[in-house]
Amino acid sequence: MKKIVSVLLVVFFFGSCGEYQDALKKEDVALKYDVGTKLYDAGKYSKAIRLFEQLTPSYRGKPQGEKLFYMYAQSLYKTKQYYLAGYQFDSFNSGYPKSEKAEECAFLGAQSYAKTSPVYSLDQTDTYKAIEKVQEFIDRYPNSQYITQANEISKMLNDKIERKVFENAIEYNKISNYKSAIIALDNFITDYPGTPFKEKALYYKLDSAYLLAINSIYVKMQERLIAAKTCYNNLIKFKPDTEYRSKADQMLANIDIELQKFNK
Repeated sequence: MKKIVSVLLVVFFFGSCGEYQDALKKEDVALKYDVGTKLYDAGKYSKAIRLFEQLTPSYRGKPQGEKLFYMYAQSLYKTKQYYLAGYQFDSFNSGYPKSEKAEECAFLGAQSYAKTSPVYSLDQTDTYKAIEKVQEFIDRYPNSQYITQANEISKMLNDKIERKVFENAIEYNKISNYKSAIIALDNFITDYPGTPFKEKALYYKLDSAYLLAINSIYVKMQERLIAAKTCYNNLIKFKPDTEYRSKADQMLANIDIELQKFNK
């Protein structure tokens, strides 16, 4: 019995391979569509894609192409070709805006763009594009069954941008460009008032202001020391038990020592 099943499987495999190769080579559009659909239904998305690619010129803009372009976009998504999937889902919605699949495709398109978003340390151009696409979906389908997922994706993407902006700001501190660090951290705190990085941002602003002050020429030192002291007060006011309390207190002590020299 096992031998019979094995033989049947082999026959089916080679038969399907022969049908697939035949469809690839022939100009028969109906055959390509039929075989491509069978492969899609069987989960053989990579093979189906090759046939769908050949079919798209014949079906583009035609009502009967709706199922084809849906299967094509889905196949790209399921094989993790997210750049192409995002484009094809967009194309589907442009060509078939009244389709019952439009909402699903809009969400999967936005999700495809989100999946192209790199880690925060890299260039975030794709992340900004993904945020735009997800927001378009949320605005268009506020009551969608996918809205919770869309909001979660949006938060994840925006959190990544926030992390990137913060890391860029403190990088100025690390390379001893203290003036730029203060400006960048000020902007970050203003733009992201509820950020989980606020404590760190306030500390690095203090550190930058302190180092800028003690390394200043005499005529600018007093003013900058006072500004650094304000940064200390802002940090402690925000979080009295900050993990940076010991370092901050040492800076304050040094600031006060330096300021006393101007009162003599």
